[in-house]
Amino acid sequence: MIAAIIVLPGNVLVTIPGIMLWLTRETRFAAQLAQPNQVLFWAGLVMITTGLALAVWTVHLFLTHGQGTPAPWEPPQNLVVSGPYRHVHNPMISGALFILMGEALLFQSVPLLMWWLIFLLANLIYLPIFEERDLLVRYGEAYKRYIAHVPRWLPRLQPWNGNNEKLD
Repeated sequence: MIAAIIVLPGNVLVTIPGIMLWLTRETRFAAQLAQPNQVLFWAGLVMITTGLALAVWTVHLFLTHGQGTPAPWEPPQNLVVSGPYRHVHNPMISGALFILMGEALLFQSVPLLMWWLIFLLANLIYLPIFEERDLLVRYGEAYKRYIAHVPRWLPRLQPWNGNNEKLD
Protein backbone atom coordinates (compact mmCIF):
# COMPACT_ATOMS: atom_id res chain seq x y z
CA MET A 1 0.00 0.00 0.00
CA ILE A 2 2.86 2.38 0.79
CA ALA A 3 4.31 1.76 -2.69
CA ALA A 4 0.93 2.53 -4.27
CA ILE A 5 0.75 5.85 -2.42
CA ILE A 6 4.33 6.85 -3.22
CA VAL A 7 4.38 5.78 -6.86
CA LEU A 8 0.95 6.86 -8.08
CA PRO A 9 -0.56 9.82 -6.22
CA GLY A 10 2.76 10.82 -4.67
CA ASN A 11 4.26 11.50 -8.08
CA VAL A 12 1.14 13.09 -9.59
CA LEU A 13 0.26 15.29 -6.61
CA VAL A 14 3.61 16.08 -4.99
CA THR A 15 6.71 15.20 -7.03
CA ILE A 16 5.67 16.57 -10.43
CA PRO A 17 4.11 19.78 -9.02
CA GLY A 18 7.18 20.25 -6.81
CA ILE A 19 9.54 19.87 -9.77
CA MET A 20 7.42 22.28 -11.82
CA LEU A 21 7.49 24.88 -9.04
CA TRP A 22 11.24 24.44 -8.66
CA LEU A 23 11.95 24.66 -12.42
CA THR A 24 9.87 27.83 -12.80
CA ARG A 25 11.04 29.56 -9.60
CA GLU A 26 13.11 32.22 -11.38
CA THR A 27 10.89 32.71 -14.41
CA ARG A 28 7.86 34.83 -15.12
CA PHE A 29 5.84 31.70 -14.24
CA ALA A 30 7.21 31.52 -10.69
CA ALA A 31 4.69 30.57 -8.05
CA GLN A 32 3.45 33.12 -5.62
CA LEU A 33 1.75 31.65 -2.58
CA ALA A 34 -1.71 33.12 -2.10
CA GLN A 35 -2.25 34.92 1.18
CA PRO A 36 -5.07 34.22 3.69
CA ASN A 37 -6.73 37.52 2.74
CA GLN A 38 -7.13 36.29 -0.86
CA VAL A 39 -10.01 34.21 -2.22
CA LEU A 40 -7.53 31.99 -4.09
CA PHE A 41 -5.98 30.93 -0.78
CA TRP A 42 -9.28 29.70 0.66
CA ALA A 43 -10.53 28.26 -2.61
CA GLY A 44 -7.27 26.32 -2.94
CA LEU A 45 -7.49 25.00 0.62
CA VAL A 46 -11.13 23.94 0.15
CA MET A 47 -10.26 22.11 -3.07
CA ILE A 48 -7.23 20.37 -1.54
CA THR A 49 -9.25 19.36 1.53
CA THR A 50 -12.09 18.05 -0.64
CA GLY A 51 -9.64 16.10 -2.80
CA LEU A 52 -7.86 14.61 0.21
CA ALA A 53 -11.18 13.59 1.76
CA LEU A 54 -12.21 11.85 -1.48
CA ALA A 55 -8.81 10.16 -1.72
CA VAL A 56 -8.90 8.82 1.83
CA TRP A 57 -12.53 7.70 1.49
CA THR A 58 -11.98 5.90 -1.82
CA VAL A 59 -8.77 4.18 -0.70
CA HIS A 60 -10.62 3.03 2.43
CA LEU A 61 -13.43 1.62 0.25
CA PHE A 62 -10.90 -0.18 -1.98
CA LEU A 63 -9.29 -1.77 1.08
CA THR A 64 -12.48 -2.72 2.94
CA HIS A 65 -15.12 -3.36 0.24
CA GLY A 66 -12.86 -4.08 -2.72
CA GLN A 67 -10.31 -6.23 -0.88
CA GLY A 68 -7.47 -4.57 -2.82
CA THR A 69 -5.68 -1.30 -3.40
CA PRO A 70 -5.76 1.48 -6.00
CA ALA A 71 -2.51 0.12 -7.44
CA PRO A 72 -2.79 -1.79 -10.73
CA TRP A 73 -0.51 -4.52 -9.36
CA GLU A 74 -2.96 -5.21 -6.46
CA PRO A 75 -6.42 -4.20 -7.76
CA PRO A 76 -9.66 -4.66 -5.83
CA GLN A 77 -11.09 -8.18 -5.97
CA ASN A 78 -14.65 -6.85 -5.66
CA LEU A 79 -16.37 -4.07 -7.61
CA VAL A 80 -16.75 -1.03 -5.34
CA VAL A 81 -20.09 0.73 -5.85
CA SER A 82 -20.61 2.38 -2.48
CA GLY A 83 -19.90 5.82 -1.06
CA PRO A 84 -18.88 8.32 -3.73
CA TYR A 85 -18.87 5.53 -6.34
CA ARG A 86 -22.69 5.69 -6.19
CA HIS A 87 -22.44 9.16 -7.77
CA VAL A 88 -19.50 9.00 -10.23
CA HIS A 89 -17.27 6.33 -11.83
CA ASN A 90 -13.92 7.50 -10.54
CA PRO A 91 -14.04 9.72 -7.47
CA MET A 92 -10.38 8.89 -6.84
CA ILE A 93 -9.37 10.75 -10.02
CA SER A 94 -11.87 13.50 -9.14
CA GLY A 95 -10.08 13.82 -5.80
CA ALA A 96 -6.71 14.10 -7.52
CA LEU A 97 -8.13 16.76 -9.86
CA PHE A 98 -9.44 18.72 -6.86
CA ILE A 99 -6.01 18.55 -5.18
CA LEU A 100 -4.15 19.63 -8.33
CA MET A 101 -6.52 22.54 -8.94
CA GLY A 102 -6.19 23.52 -5.28
CA GLU A 103 -2.40 23.52 -5.62
CA ALA A 104 -2.61 25.68 -8.76
CA LEU A 105 -4.85 28.18 -6.95
CA LEU A 106 -2.87 28.18 -3.71
CA PHE A 107 0.43 28.74 -5.52
CA GLN A 108 -1.15 30.98 -8.19
CA SER A 109 0.76 28.90 -10.71
CA VAL A 110 0.07 28.69 -14.43
CA PRO A 111 2.41 25.68 -14.81
CA LEU A 112 0.43 23.80 -12.14
CA LEU A 113 -2.78 24.72 -13.95
CA MET A 114 -1.24 23.26 -17.13
CA TRP A 115 -0.31 20.09 -15.21
CA TRP A 116 -3.95 19.86 -14.04
CA LEU A 117 -5.08 20.10 -17.67
CA ILE A 118 -2.57 17.45 -18.84
CA PHE A 119 -3.66 15.10 -16.05
CA LEU A 120 -7.33 15.67 -16.91
CA LEU A 121 -6.78 15.04 -20.63
CA ALA A 122 -4.71 11.92 -19.94
CA ASN A 123 -7.51 10.51 -17.80
CA LEU A 124 -10.19 11.49 -20.29
CA ILE A 125 -8.35 9.26 -22.76
CA TYR A 126 -6.97 6.51 -20.51
CA LEU A 127 -10.02 5.69 -18.39
CA PRO A 128 -12.53 4.84 -21.13
CA ILE A 129 -10.02 3.17 -23.46
CA PHE A 130 -8.01 1.08 -21.00
CA GLU A 131 -9.24 1.04 -17.40
CA GLU A 132 -12.96 0.68 -18.14
CA ARG A 133 -12.32 -2.14 -20.62
CA ASP A 134 -10.29 -3.96 -17.98
CA LEU A 135 -13.05 -3.45 -15.39
CA LEU A 136 -15.64 -4.76 -17.83
CA VAL A 137 -13.58 -7.92 -18.33
CA ARG A 138 -12.92 -8.28 -14.58
CA TYR A 139 -16.45 -7.61 -13.27
CA GLY A 140 -18.66 -8.37 -16.30
CA GLU A 141 -22.39 -7.66 -16.10
CA ALA A 142 -22.12 -5.97 -12.70
CA TYR A 143 -19.79 -3.33 -14.15
CA LYS A 144 -21.88 -3.01 -17.32
CA ARG A 145 -24.93 -2.31 -15.16
CA TYR A 146 -22.97 0.16 -13.04
CA ILE A 147 -21.67 2.22 -15.98
CA ALA A 148 -25.15 2.31 -17.50
CA HIS A 149 -26.40 4.23 -14.46
CA VAL A 150 -23.45 6.11 -12.98
CA PRO A 151 -21.80 8.87 -15.03
CA ARG A 152 -18.07 8.92 -15.69
CA TRP A 153 -17.31 12.53 -14.71
CA LEU A 154 -20.28 14.66 -13.68
CA PRO A 155 -21.78 13.13 -10.54
CA ARG A 156 -25.42 12.17 -10.40
CA LEU A 157 -27.25 14.04 -7.67
CA GLN A 158 -29.14 11.02 -6.35
CA PRO A 159 -26.89 8.13 -5.34
CA TRP A 160 -27.30 5.05 -7.48
CA ASN A 161 -28.99 2.16 -5.73
CA GLY A 162 -28.17 -0.83 -7.90
CA ASN A 163 -31.01 -2.87 -6.45
CA ASN A 164 -33.75 -0.57 -7.76
CA GLU A 165 -32.62 0.11 -11.32
CA LYS A 166 -32.50 -2.26 -14.26
CA LEU A 167 -29.91 -2.32 -17.04
CA ASP A 168 -31.13 -0.26 -20.00
